[in-house]
Amino acid sequence: MSRSTDDRRRFLSTLAATAASGLLPATVRANRETRFPTRAITSGPRHHWFGYYDKLQFDPTSRYVLGMEVGFEHRSPTGRDTIRIGMVDLARKDRWIELGRSNAWCWQQGCMLQWLPGSRHRVLWNDRQRDRFVCHVMDVRSRKRRTVAHPVYSVSPNGRTAVAPDFRRINDVRPGYGYAGLKDPHADELAPANSGIVRIDLETGQIAQIISLADIARRGDIPNRQPGIKHYFNHLLFNPDGSRFIALHRWRYPNGKRLTRMITARPDGSDLRIVVPNGYASHFIWRDPKHILVQSRNLLGTTDWNNFLIEDKEDGRVEAVGHGTLDSMGHISYLPGNRWILNDTYPQGADRLQTPHLYHIKTKKRYDLGQFRLPKVYTGEWRVDTHPRFSPDGRQVCIDAPVPGQGRQLHLIDISELVASNSR
Repeated sequence: MSRSTDDRRRFLSTLAATAASGLLPATVRANRETRFPTRAITSGPRHHWFGYYDKLQFDPTSRYVLGMEVGFEHRSPTGRDTIRIGMVDLARKDRWIELGRSNAWCWQQGCMLQWLPGSRHRVLWNDRQRDRFVCHVMDVRSRKRRTVAHPVYSVSPNGRTAVAPDFRRINDVRPGYGYAGLKDPHADELAPANSGIVRIDLETGQIAQIISLADIARRGDIPNRQPGIKHYFNHLLFNPDGSRFIALHRWRYPNGKRLTRMITARPDGSDLRIVVPNGYASHFIWRDPKHILVQSRNLLGTTDWNNFLIEDKEDGRVEAVGHGTLDSMGHISYLPGNRWILNDTYPQGADRLQTPHLYHIKTKKRYDLGQFRLPKVYTGEWRVDTHPRFSPDGRQVCIDAPVPGQGRQLHLIDISELVASNSR
């Protein structure tokens, strides 16, 4: 028996015994019979989380894990509410290291905190300075920091180019995803020409609008077009080689409902394609530079929501993935190597259990990584989706989940044994 195997068995034995005594929170007890050792790597009295699933939470060595810290829950943030930015050192007993603060954040996506792609020591996050939102880029070793005069959403793999929507408009049409503190200057316009997607050069600070809401509202067919629909962009993501990015073009109806088209474009906004035109697009991830895994409906003769692999083309090839096994509403990403899809569920059943899981593409098998209870008080804008994120070495998963008496915290799940045993 190897030392690592022996340590894991001792850990699980201790975990099961302690859970049986009732001393552990329910989120950990739910995992006691699995082969995935799980622990909270942050603790109260303050609350910790990371937010969305498509950002680089781990540094390239998989040692440091980024997170945000706040002193309240269960209400909308205001422009006066400040969060603390930090990272957890997994090699030093999960020590919290504070890096900075932000006044530009939301419950679902935080402040776009992430490691700068291609860098071992630099991180970035959005903030507010007086009458504008900005982005800070910091070297975590020297603590030297510079500020770019626009917030970011997605950063290209080259670490230089970023794209972003208007967070003021997002906060106006869908609280929980934009930033409070500044009003949308185009709030009374349904599809303004001076609002849309901008490209930011993180080195020079140059900013340019590349796609406007006025342009996208005129392009192609808008499913269920009605008077009074209000257009906005959200959820941007560069592909793995930085040659294109995704954005969701959404429009909200006067009754609050919304529909969505998925578009892709080059970093300068050219060669724009509407790759999901039917009004139904939700969570997504790039598999490679030319294919996207996206959740949609009314495709391939089915009306149900499902996961579909699509070509980055208008009228491109479509293939269903994991039907009936891979959750069709969760937050999806590919582990390094594209053999596994990482996903989760929204609260299910009377106990409101959320289930992060892995889907092995070749064998079409699903492996649940644990169940995490979400109390009813976590609802709507301030709910806690697990939003699973993987480490660069593909051996660990980090999620957000509440701990009884401590609120939302970061949890680390060890998946190394599973991925090693199914490496082909």
